[in-house]
Amino acid sequence: MHLRRLLPILSALVLAAPAFGQSNLGGAQNVPPPRQAAPTPAPAQRSEARPPVVKPPAKPQATQRNAQGQQQRPAAQQQRPAGQPQAGQSNRAAAGAAAGVAAGAAAGAAATAGAAKPAEPAAAPPPAERAPTIGSVTSLPLPRFAALRSDEVNMRSGPGTRFPIEWTYQRRELPVEIVREFELWRRIRDPEGTEGWVHQSTLMGRRSFIVRGAPGSEVMLRRRAEDQAQPVARLRPGVVGRVRACEANNAWCEAQIGEHRGYIKRADVWGVGPTEEVK
Repeated sequence: MHLRRLLPILSALVLAAPAFGQSNLGGAQNVPPPRQAAPTPAPAQRSEARPPVVKPPAKPQATQRNAQGQQQRPAAQQQRPAGQPQAGQSNRAAAGAAAGVAAGAAAGAAATAGAAKPAEPAAAPPPAERAPTIGSVTSLPLPRFAALRSDEVNMRSGPGTRFPIEWTYQRRELPVEIVREFELWRRIRDPEGTEGWVHQSTLMGRRSFIVRGAPGSEVMLRRRAEDQAQPVARLRPGVVGRVRACEANNAWCEAQIGEHRGYIKRADVWGVGPTEEVK
């Protein structure tokens, strides 16, 4: 009888008790599943910054031209094989000319054999002309360096516009070496050793240089005039830059290539004398 009275009470207590997994406030308790800890990213490795590489422009520095200003064809295409008749000449005419030449050579040989004369002594060659050391117009020392003023400078075979154009330079500030003077014309030598005449108005006194070296090599422009100094830029052969200053008998020169400034070895460039001072 006591059990019958206790059953309703126990049933009420069971219904009033919170279900498993529920909070005391009556809401469902969300228990998130355990998560794996995210791997800690490895610290980024710092790479040492390399100096930029300065390359020469792709366009040619000079173009060979003939007297009419047209581009010259290679010499191999202009030569005609020996013995081949020219255009418009028949085989009969060519054979007749060859027979005449042979007959003339035989007659000349017979005459020489019949009356041989003692050979005359060869004339002494004229003395080689000495290169001038002082300009005949400016009285400045020769040779001396200068630079091209524009991207189109014509080199002629002689000092005047009546002489044909041999080369057309397409590289502003390309260093050249003045070796002679004649009125308003200057005979120059380029970095490859080619010589010719240009008008003085196409040159300027600003000093420049061109990096020399084997193809694929690099020359360092350094922050200080030391072999161990930090490099500012890596220069390929053919790059043209400005000479800011060079002390006499110093192996280093202060230079500028675009926005890069630093020091470069005198032996790695063409456009500065071995012991020259540039201010």
